[in-house]
Amino acid sequence: MAKPLTLGLWLAAAALTGCTTAPVTGPAQADLQIEQVRLKGEGPPKGPEGACWDKDVTPAVIETVTEQLHVTDEVRDDQGRVVAPATFRTVTSQRMVRDRQEVWFRAPCPADVTVAFVASLQRALKARGLYAEAVTGAWNPATAEAVRRFQAARGLDSPRLSLAAARELGLIAVDVGRL
Repeated sequence: MAKPLTLGLWLAAAALTGCTTAPVTGPAQADLQIEQVRLKGEGPPKGPEGACWDKDVTPAVIETVTEQLHVTDEVRDDQGRVVAPATFRTVTSQRMVRDRQEVWFRAPCPADVTVAFVASLQRALKARGLYAEAVTGAWNPATAEAVRRFQAARGLDSPRLSLAAARELGLIAVDVGRL
């Protein structure tokens, strides 16, 4: 009687070894740069009915260039020895690479940002190693910094939560019509 049980276990084990599972991958990382709107005039942008917007300011980018300009040549004697070295002067200049800009992006509506929502946000950020404080449900500087770090890796360096980041964190349902 022990033989059929052993044979059954062996067959079950053999069947299971042939099973393979596909690797589990998480959702793709959002590119929050495509969610950003830069306006020439006043905002917020015209958008879908009921859409909520938030904004942040990108700083100006200034480039500083330092150059050595040749002033005089070196002077040599009859044997070719340097009597007076060449002289140079340093010139430093700055130029504006990009002006300061207001950047608008879709955001969760204020009515949706409840204590429970912020607590869920803190838990989601904590699970990703970005938030180390206690989960309180209160928006605090540590929460804002964790949001900024999460979004900066996706192209939006802002402590204000974008709608796309909230969706990626699983806090807001994804609109199936957008897929």
